[in-house]
Amino acid sequence: MAATRSTTAVPELALPSGNARPVPVIGLGTAVMFQPPETTKDAVLAAIELGYRHFDTASLYGTEKPLGEGVAEAVRRGLIESREEVFVTSKLWCTQCHPDLVVPSLRQTLENLQMDYLDLYLIHMPVCQKPGPPVFPARREDARPFDFKGVWQAMEECQRLGLARAIGVSNFRTKHLDKMMPFATITPAVNQVEVNPVCQQLKLRGYCAEKGIHVQAFSPLGGQSWAAERNAVLESEVLAEIAKARGKTVAQVSLRWVFEQGVSFVVKTYKKERLKENLEIFDWELTDEDRVKISRIPQKKLSGFSFMFKPEGEFTSVDVSEINPIEE
Repeated sequence: MAATRSTTAVPELALPSGNARPVPVIGLGTAVMFQPPETTKDAVLAAIELGYRHFDTASLYGTEKPLGEGVAEAVRRGLIESREEVFVTSKLWCTQCHPDLVVPSLRQTLENLQMDYLDLYLIHMPVCQKPGPPVFPARREDARPFDFKGVWQAMEECQRLGLARAIGVSNFRTKHLDKMMPFATITPAVNQVEVNPVCQQLKLRGYCAEKGIHVQAFSPLGGQSWAAERNAVLESEVLAEIAKARGKTVAQVSLRWVFEQGVSFVVKTYKKERLKENLEIFDWELTDEDRVKISRIPQKKLSGFSFMFKPEGEFTSVDVSEINPIEE
């Protein structure tokens, strides 16, 4: 019996630079480390069945191979006609943030995915570590100065070679973009950062809009809580009140708010019922009153990148302020 192709329509947004197809607004994030590969593959297949066409991975996650296997299996089953139907993103990890390692790292990613190209390739963080396999957390003495010009020029070469249809960055603040933009001949298509009702990133989003950079959200449900013990999004009384009045879940309210900001996003869940619930945000809207209430939610400050390094050791080759910037 032939597989049933999903009819769920997910809105798409055109990227301002690059040759990638428009990015589906909602994507499946695969930063679910320490899981058997089959778990990721099964989640990818379930997502495709439901209508997901946007998938996000990274060399650090160890999920490139099962993601590629899931897409290939979906083609074999007739869930999609070809790899061209999906939008695939991966990322360059900090240990490969050296000009001579960028293209080889992307070629390894493509080998892992069993694909000829990426739709989008991102610099994972504006942090450079000693060359080698992905390590997290790293030793502080393994931090290296970040060569913004050299690394971005190598990223541009990835696009010119056709290995990535679009290139961009992740976790970049305005200060990092300011260092890179003067010599960029290709503007980053995307800056993937945390965006949700308690981390609205108004300053950064305004900056990116001026520069022609699309903002994509990770942790749209507040899961990125390196220092916090509670999830300020899912436990928000404001969002709970709106959800109750609208007959929705808090997660759906948060995702709907992100969508209404003109931001695409990736959600990290392998549970089929959650995958389905996340798609149910496109046939209703928040009210003006809802939006005002959300705009007044107290915002959290972003910590820097010191969490990536083990507490022992000293920074010997970079300025600590570069590794651990604080920005509203």
